[in-house]
Amino acid sequence: MLKLHNSLPFGAWGAKVTLTLGSALLALSPASAHVTVNPKEAPAGSYAKLTLRVPHGCEGSPTIRLRVQIPEGATSVKPMVHPLWEIETVKKPLATPYESHGRMITETVAEVIWSGGVLPDEFMDEFSISLKLPDRPGETIPIPVVQECEKGISRWIQVAQPGEDPHDLPEPAPLLKLTSGSESHGHSHGHGHPTP
Repeated sequence: MLKLHNSLPFGAWGAKVTLTLGSALLALSPASAHVTVNPKEAPAGSYAKLTLRVPHGCEGSPTIRLRVQIPEGATSVKPMVHPLWEIETVKKPLATPYESHGRMITETVAEVIWSGGVLPDEFMDEFSISLKLPDRPGETIPIPVVQECEKGISRWIQVAQPGEDPHDLPEPAPLLKLTSGSESHGHSHGHGHPTP
């Protein structure tokens, strides 16, 4: 079942996510126990398919809800349907509307939520989103994820500050590096058809 919402409950994330450019953000290899994004880099401004991997629950408790905050500047967001899970999208207005295929686009998806399913702690799963990435080559952007379980919650929203080791963060946000066009490896730049 698909649901649409028109306001973003920022306060529910529990903390403001900020991105500070620095060498600490270049470490894109969080421990396998964390929620991660694949691929770890993609051409800025391109269409891409991002897959978030959930490797476990919350201290043994099954995962029942996954909330993904879409990076600022991303558009054309389409979550992949996942069997046995419902999808909700939270939308927000665009600061600068644009025209696409003869119509004006005035809002974008700010958050994608999968719920209604049960992912036991001993299993892993993947949740995918297609989107057009921000056109900011060279930047590393966080993709905050809140993992809600039957008992407990994990907020994968932390970003290392200058001089801080990202591996020391207990709940690091998945990171995606936006590469320049010359670093592209066959990713599509077409009309919303990302490379699988």
